[in-house]
Parts: sequence; structure tokens; C-alpha cells
Amino acid sequence: MSSAGGLSRRRVGGASSSSTSDDAPSPGWTPNGPSPNGTVATHAGSAFEGGSKVAFDPRDLDQVEEDSRNGGRMPRLTIMEEVLLLGLKDKHGYLSFWNDSISYALRGCILIELALRRRIALVKDSNQRRSPLADRLVEVIDDKQTGETILDEALRMMKGQESDRMSITGWVDLMSGETWNVMKIGYQLKQVRERLAKGLVDKGVLRTEKRNFLLFDMATHPVADVRTKDTIITRAVSLLTATTSTVPPSALDKEGTQCRVTRAVCLVCAAYAASVLDNAFGRLTYEDREAAFQRCDEILAEFACWPFGSNSATGSGGGRRREAVKIGMGNTTPSGRESVLGLVQEVKREMNGEEDHGFQLIAGVLEVLSKLDSLL
Repeated sequence: MSSAGGLSRRRVGGASSSSTSDDAPSPGWTPNGPSPNGTVATHAGSAFEGGSKVAFDPRDLDQVEEDSRNGGRMPRLTIMEEVLLLGLKDKHGYLSFWNDSISYALRGCILIELALRRRIALVKDSNQRRSPLADRLVEVIDDKQTGETILDEALRMMKGQESDRMSITGWVDLMSGETWNVMKIGYQLKQVRERLAKGLVDKGVLRTEKRNFLLFDMATHPVADVRTKDTIITRAVSLLTATTSTVPPSALDKEGTQCRVTRAVCLVCAAYAASVLDNAFGRLTYEDREAAFQRCDEILAEFACWPFGSNSATGSGGGRRREAVKIGMGNTTPSGRESVLGLVQEVKREMNGEEDHGFQLIAGVLEVLSKLDSLL
């Protein structure tokens, strides 16, 4: 049959009728069926039409298995990166030159992050219970790489020191360079703040600029993704201004994140120790800001001991001073004890048993950070 353009359609040999559609398969053809010589024809490397070969990355399966073992997926940002982001000035892109606490606090956050990822824990030894929590020895329970450069470097150092294990305080001091032992000076993690900032640049949260400071030029990292920082601020403020025993969803990371209540607690405690938490309270009134600081004092006191919530005091010395100031101002609002106890119960649900040595390590690090003012 000729078409208007002068082309003709050839009739397929063996066709029973010219009215048969060109797209219809012949009666003898079946997908993935037996061929005339007895072999089975299958799709080659396609996931469609019943193909049996699908390309995949074995690392994806390992990640899924690790997430299920750890109780959820890893967050986009580590605790160290969130603390650093709270301390950075949005437009200028650098930390306060007068902040002497953040470097030491970031080293403590490295231990917390490794413990949450189930890479390190306290040594399982009954004799260790006689020692103070911060003086108990740390061991590596899984030397698998995390994918975060600083975490992997710290993990390699700890693995190489397994023959002579050190305490929580010892590791934080060594990684900060706070040691007189020249044989241990190589354990110092150098340029942690700059490396964390570059990691945030790679993740699209910061950008790199060069600024002139009179006599020298310095690379700065202004905030590029304001929404990410606003989310961190919202989480911190929501946690410290909650008035009920139920943890508000706005204070937590996305659903399905591993240990998201514990991470929220560690974020506010580490930011408080690093003297960057006040940057999150820019929109609060003076009274609300003082109440939030007092709440953070109480949270730090309850989680800087083991078991969690065993501290009978309502807060540290700073918390009692702020309480006295509020009473002097005529404010007798309750301190939110129910909210703190609710946090303790939620964190205990994320633990692997009553004697979770990873969470004991977190309590030891928070104890070290709670004494940071006296150490500096």
C-alpha cells in the first residue's frame, strides 16, 4: 500500500493478514522465553521487562546494614560541624578571635560522634567503675571508616594506641595539643576548625572568600545555605525553651536519624561549652535567654554523670547564680525540671541496654566539657 509521500510498506513474510498491527509480536516470539535451540533468552543488564541483572554498589548495602545496626541513618552534618556553624558569623565567615573554648570542645565532639557511630566505647572492665568517669579508658570496637576525614583520622590514632589505652580526658587533651609529653605531640589534630569549614563548603553549607585583615589575607567561610543554620538554631532554641516533658519535634533532626534525641542533647551541651550557644538566642528576650541558659545548665548536669539523670542537683553553679538573679528580679517561673527528666527518659530509650558503654563515654566527655571553664 503506497503512502502519500511515495513510500511503500513491505508486507512481512508469513503474516496472515495485512490488517495485523506492525507493533504486534509474532505468535512464535515470547520475551524471556525458550528459543528454538532450547536456550532461554533474557535481558542483558536491565531492570525492566523482568531483567535479572541490576547494577548496584556493594557499599550501599553495607551502609543500609550499618544504619539498621546503629538504629537509623547518619545525619547530614556531624555534631562538630553544627557547633562550628553556630559559632560562625553569617556574613563575615569567621569565628570570634576571643573564643578559647571552641577548639577544646570540638575535640570532645569528635569522641561523642565516634561513640554515637559505634566506633569507640569505654573498656568493659569492672575495675574501671572505681575510677572517675572522665578517667576511664577508651577502646576501639569497630575500626571501619566513617567517611568523615577528621573522624577517620582520630579513629586511626586510637586504633594505633590500643596497646596503651588512654582515658577520655587524655584523648581530648592529646587531640587538643594540651600535653607536656613530647612523645605524644603527634596525636594533636591540627587545623580542625579550618578542615571542618572546608567540609561544610563541600556539603554546600558554606562558601569560601578571601578577606583582608590589615596586615594579612585570610580565607573566610560565610554561610551559603542559611536554611541549614536556621534549622540548627531552631532545634537548639526549641529544646531549651520546651515547657513539657515531651520533646518537641522541632528540637530533633529528621525522622529516622540515628539517636536524634541524644544528638540534640549533645549539640546544646557542646555549643554551651564552646561558648557559641548565645549566637542562637538572638531573637529571645533577656528573660528567655537567661531561662534557656539555665535549662542548658540543668541538662548538662544531668547528662555529665552516669547513669543519666542521677545528679541530684538542679544545675551547676552557673545555673544557681542565674536562678538567684531571676528570683531577685521577681521571676518565680519553674525551671522546667519536667522537660529535663523527659529528655533523660528519651535518651535512655536510644541506649543499647542499661550498661551501654558507648553512652557512658558520651557522659564522660560531657563531664570534661562541663569543667571546661576551670580547665582554661
